[in-house]
Amino acid sequence: MARIRKLEIAELSEHQLRLANEIGGTRGGGPAVNGPWGLLLRNPQLCERGAALGTMLRDATSVPKRLSEIAIAMVARYWTAQFEWYAHAPQALRAGVAKEVIEAIRDRRRPVFEKKDEEAVYDYFTELLETRKVSAPTYKALIAQVSQEAAIEITAIAGFYAMVAMLIVAFEADLPEGAKPQLPE
Repeated sequence: MARIRKLEIAELSEHQLRLANEIGGTRGGGPAVNGPWGLLLRNPQLCERGAALGTMLRDATSVPKRLSEIAIAMVARYWTAQFEWYAHAPQALRAGVAKEVIEAIRDRRRPVFEKKDEEAVYDYFTELLETRKVSAPTYKALIAQVSQEAAIEITAIAGFYAMVAMLIVAFEADLPEGAKPQLPE
């Protein structure tokens, strides 16, 4: 059960309602009052700036969508952020990430990769999340597969989604009605 109750549309200020509609619209739904956006709406300036950064990281980087979704899946799994996993695991599949890769990440197993860039991203974030640093060989392998610019961008993407995951976990954000948790504890 969520620690903070869901905002109701009727109680939103004009600014909050505009933000909820904009955020929901760019993410394929109605007003965003659930999950992390419902939490951030309590501070409209933070919400607006967070949404702008999230949109930029989604739409205006050199990182292929399938690689960013692997990074997001790894962060969601690291934090066991159910809402984030619920929202992004299907996006990873639509972006071309193999179902077996997503299932392995969900189950905390090392996936078998067909694509070297996906393996480099996985190794990079595994090391970064588990040890809080990145070895020279892991860094070089990532740069060889993506680019320095993409490495910076994908790290920013993961950092943004770590913030989202922390909000979800700390405030026990509920899944949308009818949705079941997909990550084992």
